[in-house]
Amino acid sequence: MPSPPPDPARLAVATDGRLTGATGRYTKRLGDMDGVYRDRTAYAEQLAARGADAVVYTVQEQRDVEDDGALIVGTSTLLPGRYGDEFAVTRGHLHARPNRAELYYCLSGTGVMLVDTVDGRTKALPLSPGEAVHVPGHWVHRSVNTGTEPFVTMFCYPADSGQNYALIEAAEGMASLVVDDGAGGWTTRPNPDHRGYDGGSPC
Repeated sequence: MPSPPPDPARLAVATDGRLTGATGRYTKRLGDMDGVYRDRTAYAEQLAARGADAVVYTVQEQRDVEDDGALIVGTSTLLPGRYGDEFAVTRGHLHARPNRAELYYCLSGTGVMLVDTVDGRTKALPLSPGEAVHVPGHWVHRSVNTGTEPFVTMFCYPADSGQNYALIEAAEGMASLVVDDGAGGWTTRPNPDHRGYDGGSPC
């Protein structure tokens, strides 16, 4: 236990993702997303048109300690975009301690929480303001913006979780792609490049 323990943190959470009381933030830019989208030609066209510094998503978070039982609370703001028929996504991860869960609560915009298990299950869970997804441990997860406005979520997870981003890259992407359905909405289709996670069978 820290001595003395940190003071309670009072946070102000705005629907646009601003987190007053945050202790840190980071931004992922278009140049950081190489290899994330299956349509590499569409990604290259976006990169040429918008530049590597174009913002894709921003995360603000509050954390004081990383002891057992501590929490990280934050917001993720994923800007809208399309790469061919694929919607804009975050890099996604499985927690480095894979049994750690995470809660996502939608503040504004519309999107999907795309989730896979190593043993082959895959789901796409829609989110709109006021809705939440509780992602249990052992689920790979990624946010997808299926709308035309920023998709903003508030998240909370154990501070000792860590993130394993390489798992998705090694699997050649997640098991499903979230794509335009041709009628103003979204649908999923299997990712033909997906190789399964850590040597497991493809989803």
